[in-house]
Amino acid sequence: MLIVMASDAGPDDVRRVCDAVRELGYEAHPIPGRTRVAIGITGNQGPIDPASVAALPGVIELIPVTRPYKLTSREMQPEDTLVRVGQLEIGGPQLAVIAGPCSVETLGQTLETARAVAAAGAGILRGGAFKPRTSPYTFQGLGAEGLEILRRARELTGLPVVTEAVDGESFDLVERAADVIQIGARNMQNYSLLRRAGRASKPILLKRSVSGTLLELLMAAEYILAAGNRDVILCERGIRAFSDYSRYTLDLSIVPELKRITHLPVLVDPSHAAGRRELVAPLARAAVAAGADGIMVEVHPTPRAALSDAAQSLDLPAFAALMDELRAIAPAVRRVIEVRA
Repeated sequence: MLIVMASDAGPDDVRRVCDAVRELGYEAHPIPGRTRVAIGITGNQGPIDPASVAALPGVIELIPVTRPYKLTSREMQPEDTLVRVGQLEIGGPQLAVIAGPCSVETLGQTLETARAVAAAGAGILRGGAFKPRTSPYTFQGLGAEGLEILRRARELTGLPVVTEAVDGESFDLVERAADVIQIGARNMQNYSLLRRAGRASKPILLKRSVSGTLLELLMAAEYILAAGNRDVILCERGIRAFSDYSRYTLDLSIVPELKRITHLPVLVDPSHAAGRRELVAPLARAAVAAGADGIMVEVHPTPRAALSDAAQSLDLPAFAALMDELRAIAPAVRRVIEVRA
């Protein structure tokens, strides 16, 4: 259920309603809007008696929410969520471009990439310090050393940093070092990790798993919002299908559907979907045209020497060329890419 407060309802009115909801044994989630506050109710197993809260001062309407995902639904929050990261406001007119290496390998490699993607117009630097890999014998990341390299890159370029937390142990380290915490595809349904993300002080970038449905993705996001963190960004990165010419199949149809039914920002990662660098730029262009709020692209100074995901990483000139193409597409879908000073 959604409780809509009057536009002149004050903090005391909102607090009084939240206290009443908690006394009934439910969770209350205040949702500030442009003109008024709404209060979402979760934890109820069935309909709530409206008489228990309808007469409280400041309450003007009670709206049933029919979706199994409550806090992520536009029924609960019609207005788009805008997630602020550095100079970017993800979910609004700005097109968020996240770029960088799959793995942080050395300080030199990371700084060279960071400077190049910043100059080309990227707004956020990506780089993996902890790397969950299919094989236990492949490069697993530099760990804490990699986080320190990312901190250094942020200091020198001004780019905010997104990197992945793979478990509870790494989460605390990543939360201190990163501006955005990524929950990777392998952990989309790691519910204890999602609850920990819900208690984090940083935005969460949640990637869809290779076999996750739209509903499962939104329910995973629901865990994070229900635990208290409303700054969640969804990311489509390809699903497993019968095709064998690409690493995965990029499900672009999920982008407009997510934009229709949820208020959360939606990004697309064409690099992991493609698995082949020659497919990355066309898929990135298509993602922007489909209405994505941004893209996440792997970039490396010498892709063939990369310690992970070498086949899908763009080199620096290719990324700069992609940015020029996106600047041509963005106005057609009412987006802007701001040039960094």
